[in-house]
Amino acid sequence: MHNPPSESPPMQSAALIVHAFSTIAMTGVIWFVQIVHYPLFARVAAEGFAAYEYEHAKLTGFVVMPLMLAELATALALATVLRPAGVPAWIMWAGFALVGVIWLSTFLVQVPQHEILSRGFDAKAHRFLVDSNWIRTVAWTLRSALAIWLLTRVAGAES
Repeated sequence: MHNPPSESPPMQSAALIVHAFSTIAMTGVIWFVQIVHYPLFARVAAEGFAAYEYEHAKLTGFVVMPLMLAELATALALATVLRPAGVPAWIMWAGFALVGVIWLSTFLVQVPQHEILSRGFDAKAHRFLVDSNWIRTVAWTLRSALAIWLLTRVAGAES
C-alpha cells in the first residue's frame, strides 16, 4: 500500500508531538527499569516479594499503558495517513516495526517472567527478565532517536 506523504496539517503536527513525547517518555522509563528497578527486585525480602511484584505490575501499567498505546497509535498513523512530506515510507514502517518488537517482547517475554515472579522470587526468571529487557531498552532507544530525527526533519522542512 502506497500512501503519499502529507503536508503538515494540525493532525499531523499533533501526532508528531504525541509520538515524540510518548516514545521519549517510554525510553526514559525503560532505562530506569533496566538499570535501577528490575535489578533491585533481587533485594526485596522473600516473604514480601509476591505482593511487591503484584503492586509493581499494577502500578506500572497505569504509567506505561497510556504511553505505549499513544506511541502505537501515532506510529501507525505517521506510517500510513499522516506521513510527513520528505520522509521515506520505509523509515516510518521501520519505526512501526520497532513498536512491534517492543510489544511482542513485552507480552511474550517480559509478562511471562512477571507471572513467574508473581508467585515469589525466582532467580532464574529474574535474571531472564533483566537480560531480555535489553530488547525493549534498545528498541525504545532507537525509536527515540527516530522520533527526534523526525521532529527535526519536519521542523527543518517547515522553516
